[in-house]
Amino acid sequence: MFEHPSEETLSIIKEIEATPATTQRIISNKLGISLGKTNYLLKALIEKGLIKVKRFSTNPGKIQKINYYLTKEGLEHKMLLMLHFLKKKEEEYYQIKQEWEQLNGSNK
Repeated sequence: MFEHPSEETLSIIKEIEATPATTQRIISNKLGISLGKTNYLLKALIEKGLIKVKRFSTNPGKIQKINYYLTKEGLEHKMLLMLHFLKKKEEEYYQIKQEWEQLNGSNK
């Protein structure tokens, strides 16, 4: 779905899954990314159908509140992203392990 999977995208999906009533500002602060980037990533997730937005107001004439919901496709995408990053971390681990063994082998 995304040409270049990012850990930020995965983090946004996980945050929305955990807290549907969150705001873009809260997500931005929690993840340490700009509000503009958060908005951009959320819009992309919504356009791809991975997240749905529900607007509601508790009082007529007041500012609407927004809840974000992970769709079935969003949940599937989350799993694919998690698998992608787990494989990436595993590859990094084995590379570091191999470098460590080479360094320790040359010190003997």
